[in-house]
Amino acid sequence: MDKGRFSLLLLDPREIYFEDFSAVLITTDVTIKTFDFKKVEGRLKLCSKSLVFDPKDNVKPLIKIPFKECYLIEEWKGSNKFINNDNVIRIETKQYIEMLERNIIAPYKFCDNGKFIISLTYANSIYCLRQICQLKRATTLNASEQDDMIATIVHSRHSRISFDPLWLDLYEEVILETHANKITPLVINPGRVVLSTSRLYFQPYNNIETYPIIKIKLCCIQRIFKRRFLLQHTGLEMYYISSDDNKERHIYLKLLNEEERDKLHTHLIQHPELKLNNRDQDVMTLQWQNGVISNYEYLQYINSLGDRSKNDLTQYPVFPWIIFDYKSPTIDLSDVSIYRDLTKPIGALNDDRLRRLMERYEEMSEPKFIYGSHYSTPGFVLFYLVRLYPQYMLCLQNGRFDHPDRMFNSCADLCKNSLNDMSDFKELIPDFYDVEQGGSFLVNNLGINFGYRHNGVKVSDVVLPPWAESPMHFVQTLRDALESDIVSQNLHCWIDLIFGYKQRGEEALKSKNLYYHLCYEGSVDLDSITDFTERHTYEVQIMEFGQIPRQVFKLPHPKRKVGCSLLIEPTQVNSDSVEDKWKCLSSLTLKTTYSTHKDKVSCVFFSEDSERIISVGHDSKLKVFSVGQERQIRSASIGSMPLSCCVKLPYNNILVIGSFGNEIILYDLDFGRVTQTVTAHDDAITCVAWGTKSNLLCSGSGDCTVGVWRSANREGIKKVIYPPHHFDHNSHVTSLCLDRDNKYLAVGTEDGEIYVWNMQDYRLEKKYLAHSKKVTSISFTDDSLKIISCSLDKTFQVSDMNTGMSMYRKILASPLHCLKLDDYLLLIGSESGDLYIWDIVEVKLLLQMHAHQGSILSLDIAADRKYLITSGEDQLIKTWVPL
Repeated sequence: MDKGRFSLLLLDPREIYFEDFSAVLITTDVTIKTFDFKKVEGRLKLCSKSLVFDPKDNVKPLIKIPFKECYLIEEWKGSNKFINNDNVIRIETKQYIEMLERNIIAPYKFCDNGKFIISLTYANSIYCLRQICQLKRATTLNASEQDDMIATIVHSRHSRISFDPLWLDLYEEVILETHANKITPLVINPGRVVLSTSRLYFQPYNNIETYPIIKIKLCCIQRIFKRRFLLQHTGLEMYYISSDDNKERHIYLKLLNEEERDKLHTHLIQHPELKLNNRDQDVMTLQWQNGVISNYEYLQYINSLGDRSKNDLTQYPVFPWIIFDYKSPTIDLSDVSIYRDLTKPIGALNDDRLRRLMERYEEMSEPKFIYGSHYSTPGFVLFYLVRLYPQYMLCLQNGRFDHPDRMFNSCADLCKNSLNDMSDFKELIPDFYDVEQGGSFLVNNLGINFGYRHNGVKVSDVVLPPWAESPMHFVQTLRDALESDIVSQNLHCWIDLIFGYKQRGEEALKSKNLYYHLCYEGSVDLDSITDFTERHTYEVQIMEFGQIPRQVFKLPHPKRKVGCSLLIEPTQVNSDSVEDKWKCLSSLTLKTTYSTHKDKVSCVFFSEDSERIISVGHDSKLKVFSVGQERQIRSASIGSMPLSCCVKLPYNNILVIGSFGNEIILYDLDFGRVTQTVTAHDDAITCVAWGTKSNLLCSGSGDCTVGVWRSANREGIKKVIYPPHHFDHNSHVTSLCLDRDNKYLAVGTEDGEIYVWNMQDYRLEKKYLAHSKKVTSISFTDDSLKIISCSLDKTFQVSDMNTGMSMYRKILASPLHCLKLDDYLLLIGSESGDLYIWDIVEVKLLLQMHAHQGSILSLDIAADRKYLITSGEDQLIKTWVPL
């Protein structure tokens, strides 16, 4: 059926379209008796607050007749040559509205004193009049009673519409059925949701949709997001591949309440047909920090996490202002002075304006706010997009465009107002940085007549800054600025303000980031408000004041590694190089097995030149193997206690060995003898680490302390930190690592805590609980911004060094005992004997294989990456090469 030009955007807010009828509209200019008829064929749309006549002839306007303006609605029994049946309705109204005349998007015409005769082609006039008069009667009531009556009518009509089981396939069964609204920008269309064994159906209660029912194969659904709608947790947004054209489409549903939404979501994600490719937050954050994804992509993702969606204008994605130079003839993106300070909200960038706002804040009564206007509302979004979606602006503003002087006319004026106006704190939208759209929102391609400004200039395209050659060049320049190192090193600050810990509460006040209380989730419980008028008032206020995104981060967001560039995809690499073999890793081949230890091999590593393998074990033995000769070249007994750890000093072939006694032992490889034994702790030595730049040795122990020692070459080591300045911990020290510059020492403990010590002034920098069980191994990343740890709780975790925020956390099959980080490669050994190799930059598993019988206790990779070595509980040392 031809739907004509009628759209739900032509209706009032919250108005519902029920059904339509084939009809002929006849108008009379003077009185009904003169019968100066004008006949127009079309369809009559019955809505909850109006009738809309949609002519077949696109030249003629749609006519909307509000029920509240009608003073006569009755059955007409006259006769005329244009009328050949008895199903005729007569309507007289004080005002009617003409829309889309000549099929041109333009402000609506509000006309007085309309008189219409409507001949129904097939429908019964008595049936129609009963519905119309009932809805007309509702308009005579006060607002609350009117809403109650319309809600009753709506419920009655919808309850009579059932899902037709003929839509199902032969063996398809219904799992769940419930009511829901389909959400599109500024439009809510009610219907029924049915979940079957193979599909999700949405059946609207009217015929406005392109198809009578929307059918989505569950196997085609790619992503599902829980959403807020008007600050209530009732939304569900899904992206799927259409079986009709193989393109990605979406549907946004609002359920009756949070319980119904969660019920549908649970049934969906547990369905065996569903194969989602949702992107984990920790993966995306780590990929962004490593430069795998761009700032633009990450902001889009963070917006989605914050319940911002282009399908909901009340929560449209928000992007930051980046540059503030819109007057210069040329622009230099390397000039720091043109960039916005991302540590401050938009309203705090002008010191004088902020001072006046804070003076007003101090004089307010509770609840106080700094900014009465938000950074994102439906009105602000359409302020930017009116040239692209003029019909949305007409819907939002009751059939009118904004005054020509108040429109988005100039980028320079927009920037000026956002920095200086006392009520303008708008941030930008992703369209300003979307190079695929090429700045189409800046151009009046539809030729809409928006009127003339005070200076007589007709509103047309947005005036670009002098440095912009075209809309595409303008958007590309902004995108380049967004991806610059200047922005990358500060973007996390803006994320803290909009999506993070500075979004609300005391931190928001400290950051001068406090908005009107209705902008925040939890300020009002709409579900508890039973009065329709009161609820509608709050809904309107929430829309007008804007909505703060859902708080995504509770801790400071980590910084991005500046200077990152996207990595080469594995399919593009040249597999001839050693590094590319690891990128394209399909398997490992066992090269050599060494079995000379008589007990667990607790530590194994390559020498600097990768020509030797050095190991210590619970058999109190030190072993040295030749990689080239594939044989043992030295064995030495080191005391009588099991050996726990070993590290080689970078000079004079000195090994530092930790013992299950409380001793640190120095062994000279050149002379083949122990040169020093130091009673270092009150309990077993569990781990040691060497700082090449600081020339310091750190030792951890079961006595809950870390000792710091300075090497004196062949003369031995001496303690440089001693009580009361030693490093105390709450439980046994189990692992430790120095960062690349030796500025920080990370310590893992028995109870799952990680301590970060400042090695310049020997103070505790940070402490946080990373795991629920013993931290078995720990390492800094090359940029010293992140700490990677693994634990007996089966997880490995990537944490931000400065905040302790978990950026990535993965649960594996068994407890984890050791890890080794080498550039982008993360090697992990587990209690089950499985070896895992991860690409920690792109955050993906490259290989999992069974390497040992029993736990893998230690591993290392050669400097040239030609070999990988593992040792284990099975007393074996194995070398591996990548295929």
